[in-house]
Amino acid sequence: MAIATKKVQRIIGLKELRENMSTYIRQTEQGKSFTVVRRSRPVFKLVPVDEWGDEGTWETVVDFRKEGGMSIDKFITAMKRFDAKNK
Repeated sequence: MAIATKKVQRIIGLKELRENMSTYIRQTEQGKSFTVVRRSRPVFKLVPVDEWGDEGTWETVVDFRKEGGMSIDKFITAMKRFDAKNK
């Protein structure tokens, strides 16, 4: 007989998340999910990334951390041209 497993979702306050961000990031990496509330109302969910879904596929478009990269003005111009070409 198969045993059903239920994902436990914890509720945390926005202030708690802000003050202990690294702890919640680590727990999310381990598969735990959280509902974040502000003034007792749900604001958003913190959930692990589905590595096999679309969220696991990332493409580097521009890496501003590297030296010799482009200026933000040049980047915006390039994005506007790209957008106009792909409409």
